[in-house]
Amino acid sequence: MTTLTRAPAAAPVRTAAGPAARPRPALLPTAALVLGTLYCVVPTLWILVAATKSRTKLFSTDTYAPSLDLGLVHNIRDLSHYQGGIFWRWMLNSFFYATVGGVLASLVSAATGYALAKYTFRGRNALFNTILAGVLLPQIVLAVPQYLLLSKAGLTDSAIGVLLPQLFNPYGIYLCRIYARSAVPDSLLEAGRIDGASEARLFLSVGLRLMGPGLVTVFLLQFIAIWNNFLLPFVMLTSDDKFPLTVGLYSLLRHGAAEASLYSLVITGTLLSVLPVIALFLSLQRFWRIDLVTGALK
Repeated sequence: MTTLTRAPAAAPVRTAAGPAARPRPALLPTAALVLGTLYCVVPTLWILVAATKSRTKLFSTDTYAPSLDLGLVHNIRDLSHYQGGIFWRWMLNSFFYATVGGVLASLVSAATGYALAKYTFRGRNALFNTILAGVLLPQIVLAVPQYLLLSKAGLTDSAIGVLLPQLFNPYGIYLCRIYARSAVPDSLLEAGRIDGASEARLFLSVGLRLMGPGLVTVFLLQFIAIWNNFLLPFVMLTSDDKFPLTVGLYSLLRHGAAEASLYSLVITGTLLSVLPVIALFLSLQRFWRIDLVTGALK
């Protein structure tokens, strides 16, 4: 009977240079990453600490020493009572502008990107390059012409005047075109056309469904862009009750130049203005995971 014996494990080969050393992280990229992190974290940390301080302690205590009393609660209460609670009106305005503008801009970007990706027509590439060039234009260049056009139509100092220029998002169209090209197969569209489906039905029933995870990213980017937009509402709006948070907090800060006690309210309002964006990131995180898994499978 033949017996099988296990061969001894081969001894590790040692080179003259000794065991392989772990690669050291590059010093310059690591230092740049640390500096960039500090650049983002330090102002945020200051906002968190300053919001806990009362009006008297804001400038009399150490910068990064938080207050252990109920300074944050008092600041929120004072901010809520300022001019009859106009801060919460600004919060609702920002939420309205960002939500409605984000949804409408995402639909416009989806329709445009889908058409550029799935239809062949004369001048398609030239049109796409022209749209893409709009990404390079700064907002300050477009603000004054937009104001002049909307003022001729009598749409200034209104929600339409703020929302209408936000509906066309060149970067969102670029993302939707790329996503529609990879996520919507041509064979599925051809099968729908054979079954008698119209082009509008194909876009609504097939295109939008398959582009859904990508549209979440477009919506989030547009929501944040409108939420943080200052120049366009500042130019378009003149009524305090129609201001978004950015313009409202700026007006509050401008009044604080003559009344230093308002600085604590501005800081507290800035802290509260970040919370909806954080909540939106957390609530839409699962859609990003679906998008990443879908892209990996493809």
